[in-house]
Amino acid sequence: MNYNKLWKMLIDKNLMKKDLIEMAGITTNAMAKMGKGGDVSTQVLSKICNVLDCKLEDIVELDSEQES
Repeated sequence: MNYNKLWKMLIDKNLMKKDLIEMAGITTNAMAKMGKGGDVSTQVLSKICNVLDCKLEDIVELDSEQES
């Protein structure tokens, strides 16, 4: 998973990761997984989309080279 779009969006909105954790009500563990490009639940992604008023494709991309 690639969350570069999410990180850019946070910068554009002048938000920090800790702000997103509080706003979306997600765990620091979920944020850490995303920071490492790991998988998180669709529930976590949905919460993020709701608070940032965006769509899933605005914050995450699949890395094609990692698919097998």
